[in-house]
Parts: sequence; C-alpha cells; structure tokens
Amino acid sequence: MAAQAPNMLAPPTDDELLHAQADLWRHSLYFVTSMAFQCAVKLGIPTAIHRAGGAASLPDLVAALSLPPPKLPFLRRLMRLLVHSGVFAAATDETTEAGTYRLTPLSWLLVEDAGATPVIDGHPSQVPVVLAATSRHCVEAAMGLADWFGKDLPPSTSAPPSPFEEVHGAALFDESMANLDPESDSMFNEALAAYDHSGFATVLRECRDVFQGLESLTDCRGGDGRAAKAIVESFPHIKCTVLDFPRVVGATRTGVLVLHHWSDEDCVKILAQCKKAIPSRQDGGKVIIIDIVIAAPSGLLLEAQLLMDVAMMVMTKGRQRDENDWRDLFSKAGFSDYKIVKKLGARAVFEVYP
Repeated sequence: MAAQAPNMLAPPTDDELLHAQADLWRHSLYFVTSMAFQCAVKLGIPTAIHRAGGAASLPDLVAALSLPPPKLPFLRRLMRLLVHSGVFAAATDETTEAGTYRLTPLSWLLVEDAGATPVIDGHPSQVPVVLAATSRHCVEAAMGLADWFGKDLPPSTSAPPSPFEEVHGAALFDESMANLDPESDSMFNEALAAYDHSGFATVLRECRDVFQGLESLTDCRGGDGRAAKAIVESFPHIKCTVLDFPRVVGATRTGVLVLHHWSDEDCVKILAQCKKAIPSRQDGGKVIIIDIVIAAPSGLLLEAQLLMDVAMMVMTKGRQRDENDWRDLFSKAGFSDYKIVKKLGARAVFEVYP
C-alpha cells in the first residue's frame, strides 16, 4: 500500500497571488521611494514649500528650484509618489488650486534654514541623515549583504567586519573613513549629530526629573557641546563637561556617543568605564542613555526600529536592542539597576544606576 502523502497547505488563491505580486513589486522597488526622497531633499523641495508660505504649486516649485519648465510633468509624478508616501501633502481645500503641495511633519524635518536657528525649535534639520542613509557608500554596502552572509568566519570572531567595512575597507566614524573620503566622512558625522540632537529639547522638557538634582554631568563624545549647552540652558546649576576624541575636538565636529553603533562587547567596556567615573547611587550617580528600544506599540515605529537595526548591521558592528538586551549589557558592566524613564517616539530615555 502506497504511503499516504503528507498534508499539504492549500495553495494561495488567485486573488492572494495577484495581491502578492503587487506586494513583490512594492518590496523590490522600495529603493525608488528612497531615491525619490533623496531627490526631493537634494532639490530642496521642502525648503521651497516653506519659503512659499507653506503651500506651493508645481509651477511655483519649478520656478523656485530653477528647474527646466519641460520637467514639470516629471516633477508631478515624483510628487505624486511622495504624497502617497507621506513626505508631502496635496492641498485639497477649495481656496487652493489643484496640484498644490504642503509640508507634512516629516517634510518639516527637512527644511533647511539659512540662519543658525532650527526652523522647529529643538529639531535640527534631518537633511544630513537622509543624504547619508541614501549615499553611494551605504547603498553599495547594502548591495553586498548576501556576499557578506556567505563569508565564513573563524569561530573566535565575535564581531565580524560589517558589510560597509567589507565593501569599502573603512569603518564609519573612524579615521579610516576620513582617509578614504573626507567629504563623505564629514557628511556621516553631520548625519550622526543631526540624528542625536533631533528631539533633544523634547527630552529636556518631557524628562526634567532625569536632570533635577544633578550637580555635574559629562557628555561622552559630546563633539562641539551642543547637547551640553542645551542642558546648561535648561539647568544652569549643572556643571557640564564634554569629552571626545582629540581628532574630533580638533576638527570641532559634532557628535554624541551612541551605543547602537557599537558591538555588545564594546558597549560593556564603555558602560564599565562610565560606572568607574560616576559616584555611587546614594550620592546621585547615574548614566543617562537615549537610544532605541525595540518594542514599539505601532507598526510604523516598530518598522523604523527594525530598519535601523538592519542598517546598523550593514554599516557598523552595532545593533538595536530590546529591553532584555539592554538589561544584559547593564548587568555585565556592573550596574545594579535601571529604569526606562520615558519612551519618546522610537527612542527611550534610560537612567542606569551603579
């Protein structure tokens, strides 16, 4: 008697397959959205809309951006995709003409002010983040991901070179990158500063208790001291010290030590040094960390966190961490306790106690 065939799952229906085909196109062409996003930033479309009073038609944009008039139909197609993606909004009220575009909260973050003051208080322009993430170096590193997975490693290797290092022979935020391409190295550092300082004023407003009672604070890898300056403006009684690498201080680059760029082993070393440098918990000692904690309540925030995690895998030896991962790092570094003070968007504020 022939053996009975194992139960097979029912194949997808035609409707499911047709939907899956559209989903396949969407995933395969996500890079087109990224490049369209980059194009809008490079052209300066968010700033042009802002300067036009918050709403601009296609002819307005063509004129403001000094584009050849025959490119207007192509600009319409670009804007249609970016409106659908939530980068811009199409004006629909009766007082504005068809084909008029407005800023969304996302494109507000991409307005570049000619002055030193951010267009939105406490939220520096995120243009450097977009340009860095969509740069040739990062795209080429991501294209090498399959080859990177296929490479064997010695059993003792705990933190293999990232795909970025494999492809370019240089590491982000390292002298090797500055030697490889000084202009791109500067762009990546500007992106790091913009990322770290975005929303810092919100942290100071929403988490005032974290800083209350502190007498002194050291900003590790504090760059030009922008974060320290904001803290002192809000809490004049706190004495702030800024530490950074000599080459960074000498070049007056901005930047804040961000743990998701580092391997677990390096994070433990960094945190252990922080523990040595602070007083006991009874004397008010603590380490303040602002970083991503994977476990967002909404689909959009969780997707952003997961994308950032894979981005760290592609470009650095670091990763994004869930709360259990953070707890493990704190314990290995010798800390006794921690608490998540508040979750702000995709990031959270930690207090870590010796």
